[in-house]
Amino acid sequence: MSEPDDQPVPGALQTPWLAPQIEQLRRARAANRFPTGLLIHDERGAGGDALARFAGQLALCREANAPCGQCRDCRQWLAHQHPDFIEVGPLEESKYIRVEQVRELAQELALTSHGGGATVALLRPADSMNPHAANALLKTLEEPRPGVTLILVCSVPSRLPATIISRCQRLRVPVPTRAASMAWLAQWRGPGPWAAVLDVFGNAPFEALGVNPQELARLKSDTDRTLNEAASGRLQVSATADRWGAKGAPFELRLACVETWITARIDEAAAGTRQSPELRNSAHLSESSSDMNIAWLLRVLEGAYELRRLRLTTINRALALEQLLWQLPRAFRGSRGA
Repeated sequence: MSEPDDQPVPGALQTPWLAPQIEQLRRARAANRFPTGLLIHDERGAGGDALARFAGQLALCREANAPCGQCRDCRQWLAHQHPDFIEVGPLEESKYIRVEQVRELAQELALTSHGGGATVALLRPADSMNPHAANALLKTLEEPRPGVTLILVCSVPSRLPATIISRCQRLRVPVPTRAASMAWLAQWRGPGPWAAVLDVFGNAPFEALGVNPQELARLKSDTDRTLNEAASGRLQVSATADRWGAKGAPFELRLACVETWITARIDEAAAGTRQSPELRNSAHLSESSSDMNIAWLLRVLEGAYELRRLRLTTINRALALEQLLWQLPRAFRGSRGA
């Protein structure tokens, strides 16, 4: 369901809502106050990686109008071949940046740069460092070699030790407005049902770049229809679970559509609760407001989250989906004859 790989990926300079952060970095560079440690607090899919890469090029370019795009450093950067740019992330099939990776990074950063200029290291997601890795990084932040810049990108800075946060200049990348996201996606990927795509991705435009909007909109429509049938007890659960869990099926995107549908039902039920003049202690809503059991819907949603977490394991996808779909009718009073 992904778009072709040869489509251009916009950078920070092509992302309007990153303009304030870009200007802040430019001013710091012009004043010779570019930070040794830069912490980019990225809302999911908002463009933190793009901003981090702009910051990396800005630090490596030695021209006054950095990043100039023309010098040797910029040409190497644009070709993804700069010898003084180091990127660190979780190893394959791992969720964490390990202490061995950070120690190896520290050894590289202690050496003189290959080109005689700056050295930049990008750690993403930085909040995936285990405690030992974070402690090892702290030593580099406390006593960096001149010319070293460490760029950390993360969505949950609170997972980092306060000692690391205090040694970094912090930039936050907020999620753009929905209208801005839709206009930007249409600019880079052409017209399409971007509203449906953002419903699934939660207004994370950089995540939405990699999908075919028409195909995802069809997947969402099929998922919505199927879950409506499941909620009413009219679904052929086993056949649906086999189809959704089959090899080659868009399992992760399907789960995202499931989560979107359940979240919308929870929002509807909660709105009905707020509109009722009575204070109800029961998890069930009155028939005048909703037939949905919020507590059970939350349980189903948690099951969908767990499936997404386990998607890369050897889990029996069809069986897990079947168990999830069988739970839906219990969340709706009408389907239980209440």
